[in-house]
Amino acid sequence: MIARFKDLCLDAADPRETGAFWARVLDGDLVDLDDGDTRVDPRTARSDAESIWVNRVPEPRTAKTRVHLDLRLAEADPAALLAAGARLVREPDAEVDWWVLADPDGNQFCAFPPGEGARPGPFELIVDAADPAAQSAWWAGVTGGRADTSATGVGFVVDAGGFPWDRWVFVPVPERKSVKNRMHWDVDLTDPEPTALIRAGATLLREPDDAVGWWVLADPEGNEFCAFAPRPSR
Repeated sequence: MIARFKDLCLDAADPRETGAFWARVLDGDLVDLDDGDTRVDPRTARSDAESIWVNRVPEPRTAKTRVHLDLRLAEADPAALLAAGARLVREPDAEVDWWVLADPDGNQFCAFPPGEGARPGPFELIVDAADPAAQSAWWAGVTGGRADTSATGVGFVVDAGGFPWDRWVFVPVPERKSVKNRMHWDVDLTDPEPTALIRAGATLLREPDDAVGWWVLADPEGNEFCAFAPRPSR
């Protein structure tokens, strides 16, 4: 294991509005970070990795969301999500049995019907990929998880270090990544620097500096993520 999953980050034009929406959806507390950003801490979270940091960015969303959460509904339809401020993008049909919705910033996510014995809320992190098998194998290797690929070409990672949900899923899409992802994940390094990550195939985008205390990297398909040095033990 080179790194552990740490949390999610979501870009937004208005972090308070977007954060408040996700706090309502996830039954969480909205934390004002006093710098224009916010954080959503779900009250029933099993770990801090379920927190979502909502960061202000100047640029609007200009492309399809390539990273999103899948949610399991508590009720038979997404009426509560729509009441919370979601926008309906697509109804279930002959091809899909879930709803596609968008948050106030336009970030799309999927909502699935309740499952017997399934916990409502997020259960999968979905990432678009040109090569799902390679992507799932890479992230499984980085985080100490197990990778598998379905007959339809979908890649899965389970038991990734620190990962708080059921599965990390890489789905095949024809289009290549063209702009910065508006949702990304952070990792905690096991070593003081990301040397092992870079040797494994990550690309260094930014070193720590006066503005940020972490590294910004990209995985083999260009998905940005932040890497944090191990926190001092007490």
